[in-house]
Amino acid sequence: MQSLSQIPVEHLSPEEAAAELAFLATEIARHDALYHGKDQPEISDADYDALKRRNEAVERQFPDLVSADSPSRRVGAAPLPTFAPVTHARPMLSLDNTFSDEDVADFIASVYRYLGRLPDDSIAFTAEPKIDGLSMSIRYENGRLVNGATRGDGTTGENVTANILTISEIPKTLPAGVPEVVEVRGEVYMAKSDFQALNAQMEAEGKQTYVNPRNTAAGSLRQLDAKVTAARKLRFFAYAWGEMSAMPADTQHGMIECFRAWGFPVNPLTRRLSRVEDVLGHYREIGLKRPDLDYDIDGVVYKVDDLELQRRLGFRSRSPRWATAHKFPAEQAVTRLTHIDIQVGRTGALTPVARLEPVTVGGVVVENATLHNEDYIRGLGNSGEPIREGRDIRIGDMVIVQRAGDVIPQIVDIIPEKRPNEAVPYEFPRTCPVCGSHAVREVNEKTGKVDAVRRCTGGFVCRAQAVEHLKHFVSRNAFDIEGFGTKQVDFFFETDDPSIQIRTAPDIFTLERRQQTALAKLENREGFGRTSVRKLFEAINSRRSIALNRFIFALGIRHVGETTAKLLARAYGTYQSFAEAMEAAAPQHGDAWNELNAVEGIGEVVATSIVEFYKEPRNRDVISRLLQEVRPEAAEKPQVSGSPVVGKTVVFTGSLERMSRDEAKARAESLGAKVAGSVSKKTDIVVAGPGAGSKLDKARELGIQTMDEDEWLALIGGDGA
Repeated sequence: MQSLSQIPVEHLSPEEAAAELAFLATEIARHDALYHGKDQPEISDADYDALKRRNEAVERQFPDLVSADSPSRRVGAAPLPTFAPVTHARPMLSLDNTFSDEDVADFIASVYRYLGRLPDDSIAFTAEPKIDGLSMSIRYENGRLVNGATRGDGTTGENVTANILTISEIPKTLPAGVPEVVEVRGEVYMAKSDFQALNAQMEAEGKQTYVNPRNTAAGSLRQLDAKVTAARKLRFFAYAWGEMSAMPADTQHGMIECFRAWGFPVNPLTRRLSRVEDVLGHYREIGLKRPDLDYDIDGVVYKVDDLELQRRLGFRSRSPRWATAHKFPAEQAVTRLTHIDIQVGRTGALTPVARLEPVTVGGVVVENATLHNEDYIRGLGNSGEPIREGRDIRIGDMVIVQRAGDVIPQIVDIIPEKRPNEAVPYEFPRTCPVCGSHAVREVNEKTGKVDAVRRCTGGFVCRAQAVEHLKHFVSRNAFDIEGFGTKQVDFFFETDDPSIQIRTAPDIFTLERRQQTALAKLENREGFGRTSVRKLFEAINSRRSIALNRFIFALGIRHVGETTAKLLARAYGTYQSFAEAMEAAAPQHGDAWNELNAVEGIGEVVATSIVEFYKEPRNRDVISRLLQEVRPEAAEKPQVSGSPVVGKTVVFTGSLERMSRDEAKARAESLGAKVAGSVSKKTDIVVAGPGAGSKLDKARELGIQTMDEDEWLALIGGDGA
């Protein structure tokens, strides 16, 4: 799927808007999982923020297309299954971002407007550095630390109490007189000096060094063995709170002072300010100090100081109205581009990567940078418009490298006057560098737009795609086979020994049987042993039964991420029902096709991708062989008794006045109903609020039961309160 970001939001058709939202939801969810779940971000904070802003702009223009699991309503990523889940007593929300002085002035003005007050500098704000670490909530009962949890998805986090107890800066007990229940929230981080010392130690021991302090801190905190965490010196800054049985102060600044008195580290650069000029001045002051700080920061956070005003201002779906984060601009450096490599991903995408003469950007040595796609190299934007004043990028150029956050840097421009005479325009390959198959740029049939990404057409014939697909298949959120990681996939794929060779997913589950009659045993290979092989087989066999949503996600269907896989599992119930429906939907018309498109959160672009996947004979063959080895479990059904809507498909349309759309959907699903995004012959009930349009008309045309919000609440036995 390609983005339609080159089309202004106001010029998008409803169909284009739906496709754009589907693309953005998939991309944002992928980057959320990489950043929050795997601590392996791929894009800069600035690029991520641009995706979020585009999503919000399209949703404002097309409010009827906002889905219940929209990125604008999500926080972070789902907690890892490795740790026990902890449900936060109060959600841990994220912050909206601002990027300019004008944005900050608008934020402060919006606070006055919402409260109905003149902008007379009478409202105070706290301004504190935005620490680049891992958000943490630490709960105390009767003065004793009882648990520590990561943010997770904002509602449920990971229980990392044992590891939190190893951080010396976090008090294990609080002084007498504190409230009975106290949840202190803040950021766990690794100091730059501690990070450098750790890397020096790893290098001296001949071990691989770490990339950056933020990811190292996050990985250290998620260790199953708390002794490993204890060996990594982690630190903590307190700046917020969750559940409190009593409030010891009535201002943000007062609460920070309480934390200090209770023994928590608080940031010494926090200030209480009122005027816009003073707020921005403090931002610039912190920016100047940033290189000399012993911890990474990526901006300054502003919060309304008065807690009563915070209460009145309240929250949006995923962020408070009374706070914002003012991000720092990206850091840049100049170096020479020595080579361009092409990497091939699981979906066949050919991604250009710049190899650079090593240069330090923001305290990190950079040797590689993303070049996005072939148009970007040529100096063209998504719609063919010139970028960098039309300058292309050539091997040998002196380039400006930008790094915003701890991610893969990007090349933003070249220095024309330093271009060598022998530099020639880069020819992007038309064939796959791995398998030699033709590489094409797909055309969106509806818009006529050419995809920015060139893709290998080799499919499973292509080693790179096959290997990346296997790595996806065994990954944490798919089959999650312990001891079967990247190195193991490469080893089993590359070997010529048929008794252990693994080229497709079903081969994983026949490995033990093939080894039983093999002359050369795996346990005699270097890097293996009797115990490790036994554990590997046990890990494989433990995954012969798997949740339906994880099975669908593991198939590696383009555009089908974890969220989409869950929606499909819930909608179809069993794999047999899902597969039969996808094959029946292949003509892309008729009841099966309409039913797939009616699943809330599944747009036409995603539906097309799924159907095309099932039309490919090689894919069906792999799945057929896989189903001889594993059993996808039926999706769990809500445990309801006496529900009047169990098993029924419900569509909500128009404006709901007594509950939000999310609340209505959650209530319906808790009663055993399916919630769809569009009306079809399989729809049972349409709940129509003010402003209902085409969906209500179609329901009447098909003779489907319709009701207003009051009638719906009466049916399910709720008052909407």
